Amino acid sequence: MLTIAPKGTKDVLPDEVYKWHYVERAFADICERYGFREIRTPDFEHTELFKRGVGDTTDIVQKEMYTWEQAKRSLTLRPEGTSPVVRAFVEHKLYAEAQPSKYYYNIPCFRYEKPQSGRLRAFHQFGIEVFGTNNMMADAEVIALGHDFLQEMGITDIELRINSIGCPNCRSKYREVLKDFLRPKYDCLCDTCKSRFDRNPMRILDCKSPEDQELVKDAPKMLDHLCDECREAFEELKADLDAMGIPYVVDPGIVRGLDYYTKTAFEFVTTAIGAQGTVCGGGRYDHLSEELGGPPIPGVGFGLGIERLLITMEASGKEIPKPAGADAFIVVMGDAARKEGLALMRKLRGEGLKVEMDDMGRNVKNQFKYADRTGATSAIVIGDTEIEQQVVSLKDMESGEQVTIPMDEIVSALMERRGQ
Repeated sequence: MLTIAPKGTKDVLPDEVYKWHYVERAFADICERYGFREIRTPDFEHTELFKRGVGDTTDIVQKEMYTWEQAKRSLTLRPEGTSPVVRAFVEHKLYAEAQPSKYYYNIPCFRYEKPQSGRLRAFHQFGIEVFGTNNMMADAEVIALGHDFLQEMGITDIELRINSIGCPNCRSKYREVLKDFLRPKYDCLCDTCKSRFDRNPMRILDCKSPEDQELVKDAPKMLDHLCDECREAFEELKADLDAMGIPYVVDPGIVRGLDYYTKTAFEFVTTAIGAQGTVCGGGRYDHLSEELGGPPIPGVGFGLGIERLLITMEASGKEIPKPAGADAFIVVMGDAARKEGLALMRKLRGEGLKVEMDDMGRNVKNQFKYADRTGATSAIVIGDTEIEQQVVSLKDMESGEQVTIPMDEIVSALMERRGQ
């Protein structure tokens, strides 16, 4: 049926879109305060970008990507934001600039998964990325931005959980320890986890199956098998977070769902929307640039789902202010007044004022009713007498007070009422 949106998508209607504007402006503002610049990438990329970046053992690549063939090329709608930003960073040789490079983005993403509250097939994501530094201060700064943004959005029932998932050196040794633990349980694992056993056993720890979660609850922890470099980096991260006064919990169970992560992994988790859910998550990815064919460039960042953010804000009792109505609604009496009203409306809009006028042919009484429904703060009344005397009647829609002022003073009068 053409009158129903595709499953897993959602319209943002005019009565709700102001909430999106609010969080979008707030996110751009805090990113700029932190020294991040906006970057925009295409909505689709070559499929190989995500296979190599995200990892071909992930649910995203195995089950969730929207992929098609076009002119003998495989293309995929963007399922996440980091890989495209790294691709753009490498392609345009932005690494030749002074480092670190700090970017933010506000993008639509697409994943074929089971739709549920705050998780859609066509969804939207805020994200930030920092390139060019191995210093754990960058990780702490990324986490601090996420913490401060969520606080500013009125979300207080939230917990920061951090972990280290090591580097390729210590992780390869840990994988063998993990496989030794999982081997006796192999026959009880789901088919997906069985396929990951040899190639990427750590992904088994991230399986959403309750049965598999029970099987791995006592699995050895990566934190106990870190090399000296990774252990020192994790201690440095904790020290930096302590210095900034950001509370956290060390959670060895966080491995994140994407293969490119190294060392730092973190999530902001809330129970405000019922079952425990991740509102924001990210980490470090020091080898993704090389994996995509670029030079060795360390990176760290996070992704934050906008739909889930708005649901969490509502559950937390955050009131997003509705935008003010029009500065004025022009009420006209007669055809001559209508023409005068059109000219005045164009003039006022040119001055930056929000002005509306009836285009349904309503009578005067219904024009006032409609003006009230639109939330206009003032009504400008024009009739034959007003045209003859070059004045207008200006009515305050809240108090009902009405005054007559010269036509050429209407701009300053409306500006004064607006508070400018």
